[in-house]
Amino acid sequence: MRTIAISEVVFLKLGGSLLTDKTRARALRADVLARLAGEIAAALQQRSIPNGSWLPLRLLIGHGSGSFGHIPASKYGTRTGVTSPEEWRGYAQTSREAAQLNRLVVDALWEAGVPVLAIQPSASASCHDGEIKLLSERPLLSALAQNLVPVVYGDVAMDDVRGGTIISTEQIFRWLAPRLQPHRVLLVGEVAGVLSADPATGRPGDLIGEITPASLPALEQVLGGSRGVDVTGGMLAKVTEMVRLAQTVPSLTAVHLISGLVPGLVRDALVDPFVPEGTRIHA
Repeated sequence: MRTIAISEVVFLKLGGSLLTDKTRARALRADVLARLAGEIAAALQQRSIPNGSWLPLRLLIGHGSGSFGHIPASKYGTRTGVTSPEEWRGYAQTSREAAQLNRLVVDALWEAGVPVLAIQPSASASCHDGEIKLLSERPLLSALAQNLVPVVYGDVAMDDVRGGTIISTEQIFRWLAPRLQPHRVLLVGEVAGVLSADPATGRPGDLIGEITPASLPALEQVLGGSRGVDVTGGMLAKVTEMVRLAQTVPSLTAVHLISGLVPGLVRDALVDPFVPEGTRIHA
């Protein structure tokens, strides 16, 4: 196992439903993205010099595909398999649109002063029946060692059973975590954390402050999906992935889910591991 020495490594995911309106094709929330980019830049600046409270921050950013990649992926059923010429064209379209959103995210972060380096997952990823079996971590390790901020995203991947499929940012994090040994994973979405009811239904839901492997089965009946189109399974799939991650990575203290619609919260959570807001998942 490799680690980035004398630093705190954090995986940060910006949700596709936060960055885009997933009910409309290619609908970027440019104001939200610009604000988040500024908060990330401020946190990196604050955490650039070690003091008695913290080590320098090393950041890997991932983001969902939102209303860019999810809509063609849903139309062509890309996650479940790719066989026909039409489906392969949909596979290529999904890749293209996911990369378009990635370019917008990378540009916003760069303009805010974050030294980002875009890493396309499909360039090295391969899967077996929907699960990643190969994804190169070497470019990410090298970028982190040079104080760059690599940016990955939900993408297509070749699959030896399905032909082609979709890999979510959470799957990518789960593959990379044993290899990069992050100390924290921060998932930033529209809502305050994991709720006991799907907010899209209009039913009130309480914030679930803590989730462990023991409590997950009881939550499976109440965790909702995502508002809009999400081919990667919505909130339940994300939480399940993160519980599995917490169980398998010894360096990981917690997975923390918070809202990116609260100004300043992403900056605060990056700087301070103990901010009380949101939901924490741990082993």
